[in-house]
Amino acid sequence: MLESSSQKTLYLLDGHALVYRAFYAMISRPLTTSKGENTSAPFGLARFLIRILNDFQPDYIGVVFDAGDSYRTEVFPAYKATREKMPEELALSLQHCRDVVEGFRVPAIEVEGWEADDVIGTLARQAAREGILTVIVSGDKDFYQLIDSQTHLLNPGRGGASGIEETFVTPATADERLGVAPEFVTDYLALIGDSSDNIPGVRGIGPKTAPGLIQRFGHLESILEHTQDIEAKRVRSALEQYAEDASMSKQLVTIRTDVPITLDLDGLRRDAPDRERLSALFLELEFHRLAREFAPDAKVESEGDSGFVDLANIPSAEGSPANRAPDQADCEVVVHTDRISDIVSSLRKARAVGIRSVTSGDPLRTHLVGLGLAASEHESWYLSFAHEQSSTAVDEEGNPVLALDTLDTAAMNLPPLASDELAELRSLLEDPGVPKWSGDAKHDLHALARAGVRLAGMEFDSSLASYCLDPGKRQHDLEFVVLERVGRTVLTRADVCGTGRSLIPIAEANPDRAAAHAGGGAAALLAVGVPMREDLDSYEMIRLLEDVELPLVPVLAAMERTGIEIDIGFFDQLHKRLAHDLELVQDEIYALAGGEVNLRSVPQMRTLLFEKLQLPVLRKTKTGPSTDESVLSALAADGHAVPRLILEHRELDKLDSTYVRKLPSMVDPATGRIHTSFNQTVAATGRLSSSDPNLQNIPIRSSLGREIRKGFVPAEGCVFLSADYSQVELRSLAHLSADSAFVAAFREGRDIHRETAASIFRVSTDDVSPGMRDQAKTINFATIYGQGPVALAAQLGIDRSEATEFISSYFERFAGVAHYLEAMKEQARSQGFVETLLGRRRYIPEIRARNPGVRGFGERTAANSPIQGTAADLIKLAMIRIHERLAETSARMILQVHDELLFESSEDYVEQLRTVVCEEMEGAIELDVPLRVDIGVGKSWYLSKGG
Repeated sequence: MLESSSQKTLYLLDGHALVYRAFYAMISRPLTTSKGENTSAPFGLARFLIRILNDFQPDYIGVVFDAGDSYRTEVFPAYKATREKMPEELALSLQHCRDVVEGFRVPAIEVEGWEADDVIGTLARQAAREGILTVIVSGDKDFYQLIDSQTHLLNPGRGGASGIEETFVTPATADERLGVAPEFVTDYLALIGDSSDNIPGVRGIGPKTAPGLIQRFGHLESILEHTQDIEAKRVRSALEQYAEDASMSKQLVTIRTDVPITLDLDGLRRDAPDRERLSALFLELEFHRLAREFAPDAKVESEGDSGFVDLANIPSAEGSPANRAPDQADCEVVVHTDRISDIVSSLRKARAVGIRSVTSGDPLRTHLVGLGLAASEHESWYLSFAHEQSSTAVDEEGNPVLALDTLDTAAMNLPPLASDELAELRSLLEDPGVPKWSGDAKHDLHALARAGVRLAGMEFDSSLASYCLDPGKRQHDLEFVVLERVGRTVLTRADVCGTGRSLIPIAEANPDRAAAHAGGGAAALLAVGVPMREDLDSYEMIRLLEDVELPLVPVLAAMERTGIEIDIGFFDQLHKRLAHDLELVQDEIYALAGGEVNLRSVPQMRTLLFEKLQLPVLRKTKTGPSTDESVLSALAADGHAVPRLILEHRELDKLDSTYVRKLPSMVDPATGRIHTSFNQTVAATGRLSSSDPNLQNIPIRSSLGREIRKGFVPAEGCVFLSADYSQVELRSLAHLSADSAFVAAFREGRDIHRETAASIFRVSTDDVSPGMRDQAKTINFATIYGQGPVALAAQLGIDRSEATEFISSYFERFAGVAHYLEAMKEQARSQGFVETLLGRRRYIPEIRARNPGVRGFGERTAANSPIQGTAADLIKLAMIRIHERLAETSARMILQVHDELLFESSEDYVEQLRTVVCEEMEGAIELDVPLRVDIGVGKSWYLSKGG
């Protein structure tokens, strides 16, 4: 570490070296945006700049880049000829790296025809003459030649198995890495050469021999003059044979200090970052935490005029320090009922009421702690209902601290929301004529329902609006949307409660900070909602929000509250059975392996399969032969027993741990049912997803996976009704493509898979065998997902030429489908997105990528998204209409899984339910082909699917 000194410091950063370092630091798990763009380099560079600026506080700073070919290529045309081409993903992110540097107002320096090393060397020598200490920031060993009393080196190190720690190198430590003093570094490098730059050096002399020669004879020129004095024949011969290479190499490795550039200290003076520019850039790159930290209104350090954010506590992209200032809008904390009438009066006059609830946990199972309400973007209130005085408080930075002096002081709160004193407020919340704007409408519905209020009048949800505008984004939370749209920061829950060891319950948090989170968020909603609604309107997607996504919120909320019952006894028995089966499979593997082996250990699996059993290695990873499912499946298909048994063991183990043992632990003791959460803003296709637990991922392809559904049972006296769209994606494709053969087959009720098989195999439909139909079914769905001949061949177990012929025959028969799929790709290329039947957009920047793999993904996504998205819109509309019709009946919709809806109904209503469900699902949208729904009824989910 650089010792503190009154001497001015200049930090010169080796730009390309740091960019490469940042890129490769995350090479095993690269950071990518929701659009698939690799952002490891700009993210790593940004974090490194923040640390340099904050920790070292340089007086002057610059980032130096190479510019064009160096004179060294004239000296030696093969200079750097062996260097690998820059990875395309890194090349594509270089401009963003420069944008990061410019955003921090750090000068980017380059001189045409000169390498960064020479520019740095020249500036360092000029700075020394001005009495300024230069710190070169690079891991390049060439810079050791510049180290002296006025020039030091900061080696930022690197991670990984062969990583090195960050090191500050001064004259006192300059010889530790190479074994020679700075004045001999060029001689050392000339002797050993440099394979990365294709500098030849002296063949046969390496890092162990070179220091000894230098210690004995001095500089390279002296060594070459005294070769006859060298006893080792091999070394003497090498020096005599490659003397010219050595001299040329020294010229190549010597950093020049005469580059035509003049040190401009005023231009290099450290300046405050351009927070507005950085915040916008970080939003674009989806560095959400950094974007919030650098928002123009975020808190900055008070020392001097640096304007830097203190990010010392951010360990990664997901760090969450609680150090930002509350939002600029004033928010009144309300604990007395005498304020309620005035607040309600202001809210009733507002264009819309911004609302944000705060609960102590899952709103389905916990209580309302506070409620943020806003009448405008600058007028908000925080109603405190359940704040408690805690033994912890927060200091001025928002960090939890012990507060012994407040232990006996009671927190002040309003009476419960359901009380008579708050009837006026309750009436406002339940009034459908008062528009409400939320950042998470389902959360607010649950929270207020638990508090005894039926929230009505929901007109806008910023998360759903963000999702409609761009479903590919990873985040749609209020804080991100507000920052992105209006450049305003709102405290997150983590900012209020802390994280990790510093985490405190929200009820014990400082009410003022909770107010900045909830009340400030409610006010920010009213600022961000207007431009978002304008965008939705201009993109003709306002109906998607108002007719589909928002009406679906109370439907999903009701399903979540209802939950689903499971048979605990069944799961106990199934666990015992799986445990027994696991033991049998394990013993069989041990017998074939000749001893015990840890079946969850990848290294032990490699040793068993590829060393002990000598099975063929089908694919390698960085750490050794792959043992993933595709490899094991291929080996099992070739008749090898152990891979087959390992796959069987993995399936049994996953079913047992993920579902059979876990699901019973997730039963709510208050209701005796499991309550999953349905997510509207996760899948880019428009599909719903479920979590905690994920009931959509229960396996259905294997018989054992399907058997898990036997454990899901209806309430006493009820049955399940399952309604599953039949081939909804193929029917959507028929409508969207208007392919005459496809449309006719569905209109006439013919088997589309049999029709496809007859076309591909050139036989009559009567002669189509079950095997042919199965292959045709695979091809039909492969078409939807844009699979090519390679993927199709692997899936069908045929050679590529046959798969190519199948696809050719398919598109010959269904030419309209082929034309439609190509039209979607072209639309994505020309306008950047494709749309569903209801206008739901999917942006596909990948289709313009240079990388063939990324571009291929984009093409498949372009072809598939309108089909999948239309199917998603269909079932959402059906759910809304069915929910409305079941409002006064004994039936309840309880699950949505892909194209299936599951209902619980009294036995005497089930036939009426069948009619309602069929009518609404088959009539959700009018297509050119009929929609069909398969209905099943049973005493378990399994039996309702036909057993």
